[in-house]
Amino acid sequence: MYKDGKIYMGLDDSGNEVTMQLNMSNRHGLIAGASGTGKTITMKTMAESFSDAGVPVFMCDVKGDVSGLASPGVPSESMEKRIDKFGIRDSFEYKSYPVCFWDIYQEKGHPVRATVSDMGPELLSRILGLTAVQEGVLNIVFRIADDRGLLLIDLKDLRAVLNYVSEHRAEYVASYGNMSTQSIGGILRALLPLENQGGELFFGEPPLDIFDWMRTDGNGKGIINILDSVKLVRNPTLYASFMLWMMAELFESLPEAGDLEKPKMVFFFDEAHMLFSDAPKVLVQKIEQMVKLIRSKGVGIYFVTQSPGDIPDGVLAQLSNRVQHALRAYTPGEQKAVKVAAQSFRVNPAFKTEDVIMQLGVGYALTSFLDEEGVPGMAQQTAIICPQSLMGPVDNVERLKRINCDGMEKYDDGVDNISAYEVLIQQSELEEERARLEKEKEEFRKKKEKEEAAAAKKKEKEKEAEEKKKERAAERRKAQIERSLISAGTQVLKRGLFKTLFK
Repeated sequence: MYKDGKIYMGLDDSGNEVTMQLNMSNRHGLIAGASGTGKTITMKTMAESFSDAGVPVFMCDVKGDVSGLASPGVPSESMEKRIDKFGIRDSFEYKSYPVCFWDIYQEKGHPVRATVSDMGPELLSRILGLTAVQEGVLNIVFRIADDRGLLLIDLKDLRAVLNYVSEHRAEYVASYGNMSTQSIGGILRALLPLENQGGELFFGEPPLDIFDWMRTDGNGKGIINILDSVKLVRNPTLYASFMLWMMAELFESLPEAGDLEKPKMVFFFDEAHMLFSDAPKVLVQKIEQMVKLIRSKGVGIYFVTQSPGDIPDGVLAQLSNRVQHALRAYTPGEQKAVKVAAQSFRVNPAFKTEDVIMQLGVGYALTSFLDEEGVPGMAQQTAIICPQSLMGPVDNVERLKRINCDGMEKYDDGVDNISAYEVLIQQSELEEERARLEKEKEEFRKKKEKEEAAAAKKKEKEKEAEEKKKERAAERRKAQIERSLISAGTQVLKRGLFKTLFK
């Protein structure tokens, strides 16, 4: 509940109000506790307060129950008792909040899309877990695509360019550097898990304008953007892709803000351990860097998980506002987790922190928030205030109603514009057509040469026949002349002989 410029979180064990300073809420935070101890209720209560303060909110709905923010709460005996306990009878009302539903898988909300170019080779390399050599090759591929005017929008664009570069790498080695087929093949293989997890739905157009998550309604309340993550958290590569893209987009889009009276936006990431589980070191480092830098942009990030130990130390150190619900310690590992959680709080001499963490009931938490000067407060046992919206999930009718009237329908229909894939397909078809024409030209040339050779051979034969005919005619004339000569000689000889005999 938001009142007097502060977020009312609940009552301590002395009955005093426990509040979080709105101007310190961009210092990030942690909500931790065992399953069933009230983490989701705390997260919803904080989201309601931020919305009432005019701060847009983004939430990952891992179990589906966060969606209840779209419907008013339902009165019950236990709720009425808690309202009286917190002394908020005059200000409390069961109400819904301005909610906008999103879903990367396009099933329970508006699609969330980004382009491959927006992601960039650096983030993509970290998501895919590429080696330094493979990352270098991917940077070259992006550069070639940029130089050739090939738009990288979706994964089929990236795959098409990778295959193109592999086939034509000899043409680019001198200008861009060496690119082995093994490295390109490794990148193509690394894309498979991302594609299988739904990457073809996330990468595309129209891309999300991050400022559409930073809206308020007509009454000045911050819009609560809820990303259905029931399916998403089971696909860690895509989950990490989305989160890194989102933080990078915010960091690049927002100017430096300095100290603000209230954050520009607040993010809640439920089941955060799924984000960091088995994550590559470079990925964790990138998230840590983003968390450090994004605070100065006026953005607060709150991780929700079972134990502080689920969060890498570098990230955990940046989480100044803390709510620790109960932890159970039945094993040495669980006891260690309790000790880690206790050490993350400023010591309160009134109690032993480790013992309190294990004894907290449902709806109670150990809290520590920054004061007006940015100093962490001492740990306090706090009864967390109840939410004003529905405890459980929203029904499908109300969800659909919100989806149809929130003004974000521009994202509903995907657009497959002409990009690298289409250009390269067309180029390949042109090359095939050119090759076909060249083949036909060569076949025609060979046919013509064959015909010319046959004609020349025929002409040569005709010439030879003509010469032979002439030779035969000449021989006949020669023989005739010889016969004539012989005949004439015989006659002369006869006349001479007669003259001699009858002289």
